Amino acid sequence: MPHQPASSALSRFRVIDLTQVRAGPTCCRQLADWGADVIQVQMPEHMRGDDTLGGQDGSDYQYTHRNKRSITLNLKEPEGIATLKRLIATADVVVENFRPDVKYRLGIDYETLSAQNPGLVYASISGFGQTGPLAQRPGFDQIAQGMGGLMSVTGLPEQGPVRVGIPIADLCAGIFAAQGILVALLEREASGRGQFVHTSLLESMVYMMDFQTSRYLIDGEVATQAGNFHPTSIPTGVYKARDGYLNIAVFGSKIWERFCNILGAPEWIVDPRYHDKPSRSANRDTLNAEIDKRLAQQDRAHWIREFNAGGVACGLISSVKETLEEPQIAHLGMVKEVVSARLGPQRLVGQPMQLERTPSSIARAAPRRGEHTEEVLSELGIAQDALQNMKAQGVY
Repeated sequence: MPHQPASSALSRFRVIDLTQVRAGPTCCRQLADWGADVIQVQMPEHMRGDDTLGGQDGSDYQYTHRNKRSITLNLKEPEGIATLKRLIATADVVVENFRPDVKYRLGIDYETLSAQNPGLVYASISGFGQTGPLAQRPGFDQIAQGMGGLMSVTGLPEQGPVRVGIPIADLCAGIFAAQGILVALLEREASGRGQFVHTSLLESMVYMMDFQTSRYLIDGEVATQAGNFHPTSIPTGVYKARDGYLNIAVFGSKIWERFCNILGAPEWIVDPRYHDKPSRSANRDTLNAEIDKRLAQQDRAHWIREFNAGGVACGLISSVKETLEEPQIAHLGMVKEVVSARLGPQRLVGQPMQLERTPSSIARAAPRRGEHTEEVLSELGIAQDALQNMKAQGVY
């Protein structure tokens, strides 16, 4: 069936998704969830590589490719490339994450395509950038986590480097690419021209290091692992109550005073070891041990209730199951429902921001490979007999 926009917000835009694995598909999912007509272009089934995130029926693939249409085109065939270019001529956006040289070899680089479609916004996601000494290296999430500095500040002191438990480099690169695309589309409204947008896993990780980079660039401090505790604001981190662990965040002198009073330790407010931020940082191990001793007198529920009532941020450390069953998550409507014609009812996490007038939804489940090939090519004006001839020749 024709495009079913998940939102009216971006429904006027058509996006050609030439990506695979995670970073690129994440970018395109962001656009699809806000209503863009995202057409995923994949190789025919008999030619596909390992690009399906655990198989098309797997939960990962279903989550990443919802709200898209899927076509197959054999890009090793001249007619496949010609058909792709014909499709791109109708599009606002192209997203690709080939190795930097592949798009030039296929003749689907920005310079070539923008000559035909000057308004085209062309987004590339790579491991290390489009140019430079590492541009041709293969990219992978964990490699970027390591080279971007993240693994050096994650984990317990002296534990050795630790990866983050999600593919954060892939996800951030995809989200930043989507943001870049939206900026370029806004700029196009003034100039009438598209442009080349590009980001990489490495750039996304360096950016996400945030205050840790400014600590070095401005203050000359090289951050190290701080474990479950905030590197500069003490006490903020994981603490143990009588029945388990919880997070507590104490920022600023007023919050510190409230924290001490709720914990039954008002004397800490004037204790020279703890009375200001530098003192608490210098004596963090002693302070954290004292806090755990006080917390051990009550269960987590007691402390969460008391601290939050007193204006001190505090919360459980939840499993994925506990998170998705949290009443506040239900209230926020983050879990959406959709029905897959092949797999039946599904529940998936939706977008984390709310637009009241033009909300996002999950309008359709992830498509099967090539499910919409004839539908989309027919929209280009290709007749049915021509389609069947293309299919017989292995073009799709």
